[in-house]
Amino acid sequence: MKILVLGAGVLGCTLAMNLFTAGKDVTLLARGDWGRLLREKGLTIRYPLFSRKKKVFLPIVDQLQPDDVYDVIFVVLRFTQLDGILPTLAANASPRIVFVGNNTRCSSFASQLPGKRVMFAFTMSAGHREPDHVSAIDLKRITIGPLQGEDSSQAFIQDMFQDTPYRVTYEANMGDYLLSHACFVLPAAFACYHTDGDLKKIRGNKAYIHLAISAIVEGYAALEQAGHQILPPASASFRSRRYRRSCSLFFHLMCATPLGQLCASDHAMHAVEEMAALNDDLKRIFISAGASCPAWTAMEESAAKYLSPAVITSPG
Repeated sequence: MKILVLGAGVLGCTLAMNLFTAGKDVTLLARGDWGRLLREKGLTIRYPLFSRKKKVFLPIVDQLQPDDVYDVIFVVLRFTQLDGILPTLAANASPRIVFVGNNTRCSSFASQLPGKRVMFAFTMSAGHREPDHVSAIDLKRITIGPLQGEDSSQAFIQDMFQDTPYRVTYEANMGDYLLSHACFVLPAAFACYHTDGDLKKIRGNKAYIHLAISAIVEGYAALEQAGHQILPPASASFRSRRYRRSCSLFFHLMCATPLGQLCASDHAMHAVEEMAALNDDLKRIFISAGASCPAWTAMEESAAKYLSPAVITSPG
């Protein structure tokens, strides 16, 4: 099975590393100085939480031609970069495309790639890129699947990840899964902007953490009101005290440990445009559902110096 990982940020590099070291036929598409570095000196990933590193030399290309055929292409780019790559993917002969990462327009992207089997995925990896290596936390977990009602491709997914370190969760409704994920991620991003990337500033700030949790709950409720399923199933109990307690534990860990920088701040602070675009899409859903989200709007306002004024218009 020939695999292309298109995109050499943190997620793309960790995905390529894990598949390559498992013996898969993997090529990584990386451009510019970073691509030249990977080609000449190899891909190095440091795992600071475990004080270890890995280095591999894997095939590197800097473009995708129409006749470059792979069994599957993993597209691991920021949400705001996906529109630009669609014509290249549509012109390419590869039969399967997997978009990896935050996404609130899954149906739209899939519709622009007729004749291809399109899936979506989210990996539990985070970190940042240094000039000569990637610094990452990688839980080696991936959720992957099609849009609701589309071909499952479960046998292909199982074969693709066979003998890899990944714990794979199959999800048959990735569109709603990623909308739900965005509802959880954005309040965390707003907290990063509120603290200029230093979540330790709100450690012990119960009122602000309560506001963030309320924003998540409001977002889920608005999605549900708009007819979407809240996923994964554990999040469907978002109105319960137990769910709020689990969210509280998450925020306290983010604010009190290095996980806050590695899992939240590193990406949020370098992807403001992406977070703003995801937020715009969610707000349109909230408005169309007639949902009132005062906590969500308050979180946006606390992050206003990073977000454009258009983004923080109240949906209620």
